[in-house]
Amino acid sequence: MSRAGATYVFLGPSLPVDEARRVLDAIYLPPAAVGDLWRLVRDGRPVRVAIVDGYFERMAAVWHKEILAALQARVEVWGAASMGALRAAELAPFGMIGVGRVYAGFRAGRLTDDDEVAVAHLPAAHGYQEVSTAMVELRAGLGRARRAGALSPRDHDRLVALAKARFYRERSWVQLDRDAADAGVSRAARTRLARVVDAAGARLDVKAADARALLRRLARSPERRPPRPRWRMSRTWFWERFEEIMA
Repeated sequence: MSRAGATYVFLGPSLPVDEARRVLDAIYLPPAAVGDLWRLVRDGRPVRVAIVDGYFERMAAVWHKEILAALQARVEVWGAASMGALRAAELAPFGMIGVGRVYAGFRAGRLTDDDEVAVAHLPAAHGYQEVSTAMVELRAGLGRARRAGALSPRDHDRLVALAKARFYRERSWVQLDRDAADAGVSRAARTRLARVVDAAGARLDVKAADARALLRRLARSPERRPPRPRWRMSRTWFWERFEEIMA
């Protein structure tokens, strides 16, 4: 589906599409994979594109250079929450616009690994429901517990390390509690953590909060084509082969 001049949003597990539509009138697409943005710019000529979610394991991720090509074609490209936050942090010097805590963490170097935002999720037919917990969400809960005095700095750091050591598909609060017990973290500390996490609930979902912030920013901003950037993307042999393959 394409409509010249419209706003397009690549969205998946970070936020339900029905909720997103209540915030921003846009065309919502599945998580971005390699070539999706390039084809959208080629066929739809959008004014704005926002990347929230993107594939990265079972298919190639949205390529940096296709984002550069979109920017050069005077398409405003925004990113937040998940894959969008990663790409926005990497391409901010070229004009991609980032929003939210996750973007700020990557931009400042506090977050460095792609797996910080990775989650396992169900297919589109099931609303991309998450079946694991993002590392950024685990960090948010652990940080809240430390600030509340429910975790000592030592236990906080041990739990962050335990969560980080898990493959992203295996991460959850339940798994972290099991790992903490095996590592000798006291039952009292684990109980205090569970209380903080239960009380915080959805407020720990940093990715969802960032996605909402992005949509609100877009809803307040008019659709307008940005000026052509001062830099020019090199049309390398590899880029020409990419265009042939994706056509």
